[in-house]
Amino acid sequence: MELYMSITIGVLFTIGVYLLLSKSLLRIILGTSFLTHGVHLLLLTMSKLKTGAPPLLGEEAQSYTDPLPQALILTSIVISFGVTSFLLVLAYKSYQKLGTDDMEKLREDTE
Repeated sequence: MELYMSITIGVLFTIGVYLLLSKSLLRIILGTSFLTHGVHLLLLTMSKLKTGAPPLLGEEAQSYTDPLPQALILTSIVISFGVTSFLLVLAYKSYQKLGTDDMEKLREDTE
């Protein structure tokens, strides 16, 4: 299972970096979103994927799943949602003001 997750993480990182290197502002925002999803899966994979075990250690539990990676991922999801929504609003406002989302033209307009 870790092999499939590692391949998926690699694909997400590859797509994210490819989109970050593009000229369109919307693609750059989508690239950051793909990178954050890759980080979420990386955190989940690094915590040793366990199935069928409760997250809390009870009286008669033989094994348990560490709840810390799940809490980190949940916090990261909330933060990445906030950052993505902020970047989308910022891109929309810059498109309204300047009329383009091409990064090369945006650099020319600011100079």
